[in-house]
Amino acid sequence: MSKLGSLYIVPTPIGNLQDITLRALDVLREVSAIGCEDTRHSRVLLQHFNIDKPTFALHDHNESAQITKVIQRLENGESIALISDAGTPLISDPGYGLVHACRLAQHSVIALPGPCAAITALSASGLPTDQFIFRGFLPVKQQAKQQVISELNQTYCTSIFYESPRRVLNTMKVIKSELNPEILMVLAKELTKTFEHYVSGTSQHIIDWLEATPVHQKGEFVLMVGPAAQSKSEISPEAQSLFTQLQTYLPPKKAAGIVAEHYGLKKNAVYQWSLEQGQTD
Repeated sequence: MSKLGSLYIVPTPIGNLQDITLRALDVLREVSAIGCEDTRHSRVLLQHFNIDKPTFALHDHNESAQITKVIQRLENGESIALISDAGTPLISDPGYGLVHACRLAQHSVIALPGPCAAITALSASGLPTDQFIFRGFLPVKQQAKQQVISELNQTYCTSIFYESPRRVLNTMKVIKSELNPEILMVLAKELTKTFEHYVSGTSQHIIDWLEATPVHQKGEFVLMVGPAAQSKSEISPEAQSLFTQLQTYLPPKKAAGIVAEHYGLKKNAVYQWSLEQGQTD
C-alpha cells in the first residue's frame, strides 16, 4: 500500500520576502504541487526563491471542484502545499473547504507557522492583547457595516478587521458616527513593506490622516478597535461581596467566573473590577 500524502498549509510573506521561513521553503520545494489563490501572483514568489513546482489555482470560485482532485492526489501518495497571495492561508482567504474535507477523509493536514497580518499588527498596536477577536473584512453594505461597528460599543476585547483601500475612509466615517469616541483604535498600513505605518488615536484623528493625502488611502490596512470601557456600576455590591468571600478560598479568576455566572455578568468585567480594587496579585 502506498503512503498517503499530506496537505501542508504554508504561510507566505505579507510584504517583505525575507519573512518566509526556512521550513516553508523546504516544504514548497518538496511537495508535488502547490495550490495558489492566484497562480500568477504566487509565481513571482516562487521564482524569487527558485522553486520550480507545478501550481494550480484554488480560490473561492473553484474550491469545491478542486477538493476531489486534491484528495485523489493525496490518496495517490502526493503531498500538496496550499498558499494564499499573502500571509496564512484560510485567514480571510480560501482553503477552509479543502482542509475540512481532508480532515473528514482522515488525511494528514500540517500547518506551518508564519506571517499573519492580523497578529503582526496587533502585537505592535499598543492595544490590549490578552483577549482579542478577529472579524475579517467588514461588510460592504452600509447598514450591515453600521451594525457590526455599533456592536463594538459592548465588545470588551480588542477587535481586528481587514479593510481595503477603497473603503477605509468610509469605514472610519462610520466608526465616527457609531462608536463611542472614547474607544481608542489603531490603523496599520502596508505591514512589513517600505511604507509601513501605524496611526493611533480617535476616529477623527485617523480620518484627518487619511484625508491629508490620497497616498495615505492606498495599500492594505488592518484596523484594530480597542475594548469598550466597562462601567464599575455593573458590578453590584452583592457581587463585589461574593467575590471578596470567594477569593479567600479560590484563585481570583476562578472566583470571578463563579461571581459572573451567579449574577449574569461578564467574567472579564468582574476580574477587571478586582484588579482596579487591588484585590488580585
